[in-house]
This record gives sequence, C-alpha cells and structure tokens, in this order.
Amino acid sequence: MAVYIIGGGFAGCEAAWQLASRGIKVVLIDMKPERFSPAHVSSGLCELVCSNSFKSSDVNTASGLLKEEMRRIGSVVMKAADANKVPAGSALAVDRVLFSSYITGVLDDMPLVEIRRRVVSSVSEVISEPDTEALIIATGPLTDRALCDDITERLGTGALSFFDAAAPVVYKDSIDFGKAFFASRYGKGDSDYINCPMNREEYHAFYNELVGAQCAEVRDFDKGDVYEGCMPVEVMAGRGPDTLRYGPMKPVGIRNPSTGENYYAVVQLRRDDAADSMYNMVGFQTRLKFGEQKRVFGMIPGLENAEFARYGVMHKNTYIRSPGVLDATYEVSKTGFGDDVSVPVFFAGQITGVEGYIESASSGLVAGLNAYSKVSGAAGIIFPQSTQIGALAAYASGYGGPDFQPMGANFGIMIPDPAVSANAGKDKKKKKELISGGSLDILEHIKSDRSDIFESSIRQ
Repeated sequence: MAVYIIGGGFAGCEAAWQLASRGIKVVLIDMKPERFSPAHVSSGLCELVCSNSFKSSDVNTASGLLKEEMRRIGSVVMKAADANKVPAGSALAVDRVLFSSYITGVLDDMPLVEIRRRVVSSVSEVISEPDTEALIIATGPLTDRALCDDITERLGTGALSFFDAAAPVVYKDSIDFGKAFFASRYGKGDSDYINCPMNREEYHAFYNELVGAQCAEVRDFDKGDVYEGCMPVEVMAGRGPDTLRYGPMKPVGIRNPSTGENYYAVVQLRRDDAADSMYNMVGFQTRLKFGEQKRVFGMIPGLENAEFARYGVMHKNTYIRSPGVLDATYEVSKTGFGDDVSVPVFFAGQITGVEGYIESASSGLVAGLNAYSKVSGAAGIIFPQSTQIGALAAYASGYGGPDFQPMGANFGIMIPDPAVSANAGKDKKKKKELISGGSLDILEHIKSDRSDIFESSIRQ
C-alpha cells in the first residue's frame, strides 16, 4: 500500500519525505520531463521557477519564523536550503541548481520513494491504482490543464487565477563594475548585492522607455489578476513615475562604499548560484519581449553590455477556493469529490492559496504528516494558529472574507497568546520577538506531546 503524490515541487517533495521517513511507501508522480509547464526548464524535482530567495532569515520576521518552525519539525526543504545557500545579506537564498539536485538525490535514495515521470490527466488515474491508501495533490499553480479541469469539476467550484512573473538573470562577468558596486540591501546584512545606481536624468530616461516598451502577449492577461508580490516591473511603473523609486529601485540605505555617494534610484541584483557567476534582478519580474528586455534594461548603469542567462517571463497561475473545501490539515473536507474516491485526499502547495516557496513546503509538511496519520491509524495533527505553519493552514481553510487571495507568511494571520500584547505594550519589535518565541515553545510542546509522530519516525 502507498500514498500517491501528484507533483514534484516544494509541497510534493516535502510531503514525500515526511511520509517515507516514517516508514510509509510513497509514489511521487511528476510530469517532467514528459511535459514542462511554461515556467519550468529543468527535469529536477523542487525546481525554483521565480526568485532564488526564500526571504528573511531573521526569526523575528514572519518568513524567518516559518523557516525556523520547519527546521525544528524536520523539513527536507530546509535541509536542502541550508546546505545550498548563497550570500544574500539577511535573506536566505540558494543556488537553484544545487538545491534541486539535493532534493532529487535525497528522494531518489529513499527506498520507500518511487518516482514516476508521467502526466496525470485525472484523479481517477491515481485512485484507481489498487495500492492507493491516500492521495496528495501538489501540482502547484501551473497544474496541467486537463487535471485542473478535472479537479475543478470534482470540487464544484471555479479555479481562480492570477498571473505570476519571473525576473531576468544576468552573468556577473558581463556587469560593468566601473559603475556598479557591492553593498548590503537597505543597510541590512553583508554587502552581498550588486547595485546599479541612477541619477535623476538616468532614471527618468529609463522610466520613459520602460513604460513604452513592447510586452509579450500573455493570453487573458488583461482579464486576469496580477499578484502583487510578483507584479511585472512595467505594470508597476505604469502606476506613476515614482512607484519604482518606492519599490524595487528604492535607494534608501544604499551608499557607494568608495565615494559615499547617495543616488536617486538603484537597481539591485542578488546572487543566483553558488559559483557566483549569475545574478538576478531583484523585483524586476517582467513580461517585456526578450529584445525589449535587453534594450531597456541595458539602459541601467552597469548593465549596458549585460548578457542574460535567462530573460524574464510571465505565466498564468491557478489556485482553488480552499476555505470550505479544505480543513486545517489540507484534507478535502467537502463532500462530493467523487463517488469513485474512497481514500483521503489532500491538497498541498500554492494550489491551496498559500504563496511562497517555504509556505508551499509547509503545507506539504502538514499534509504529509496527516496523510501518515490516516494510513497509520494515529490521530491527526492541527498546528495552532499561534504558529506560522498553523496560521497559514487556518487561512487557507478558514478565511471568511469575500475575496480569497494567495497569502504568504505574515504575523497578521497569527493568533498569539493574549499575554503577548499585554507584555509587549506598544513595542512592535518586542511583540514580534514574543510571538516568535511563543511559537517555537509551542512547537516543542507539540513534538513532546505527539511523540507517536515526531520521535519515532525521522530515521533518514
């Protein structure tokens, strides 16, 4: 008997590892290399398709707290990230190729994980397998069209959609360091970012060309929603001439270390690989035509002769209306998923409405642990909303507003102990420290109370 997982991204791989390390056979199905989505280029598992940054490492930030929670529970994604990180100041960024290779290698080497490379067009293809005990659907926001239609029909709810974009990556040795320089990001952390500075005249010349540049045609773009976290730079610029200067080109805290000079605007690039040969343009997600990217971005001081390892691209993402459909374990709670479905079905990853690499992995971890509980006869586990992992699950399953949108880690969705506010008063920094500390204490108690899951199982 086995738990079947469709999708070899962050959520699917995390779920597979959690199950197999607890003695459960896993069949992990990924459509690559038989078929690639518009954003994927590698046949490796856990491929990064957008930024190579996992956001802040500071445990007193929401994203930093989520990563530390994942580490303490035993996350293979965090093991891979920590083993393949590249300098990125106060952020955790990874070499995308080495990271994917690490995850692929770990799962390949696990005797209880069988990796199948094929396209799944319907849920019935998997649940009809005679050894299926449970199913986790972790196909991500770029779920193949036929499977997406099948899921939508089964859930009886329309799949929502939004558009996501990736930033260009340039070769370091093609950057002119007579103009560009290394510095930290907004004065925080080490000097790990390449900075391309602009004066007022250079910025406005660049801005005028950017807003007038030709964009690649993306089907249904004008009808769809653009996710704010990956807003194309040209769309952002269209909101006004100073929008970029208060966004990705914000010059605050950035000073030339040689001259002490301040600037009107700054483009920053972050290391993309361990070999220190490629850098991605931070906040420059785009749907400009490739030729236009080379022309317009070539106006940025230091990038006049830049060679692109990858141009920016844009693609359509989908996610389900999870509230009322999933419970806080990411299991389908709504009846009517299909008369042919007699096994527990979970969703995990960005298809549930969580947003971000580690957020996706966290949903895979929760789904994996609860799939283990289902097939082993143990009680399920719901992480409390005073933890970031639990808060994300609660948001996806229980958001009560009229406009459900993708959500990344943040303190606003958490419900900490009331004593936190009382002890912190108006000190926001102290409040975040207390929330983070409280969350990690709670996780330690959960691990102790649920030794049937957390102590007896992690053997690999």
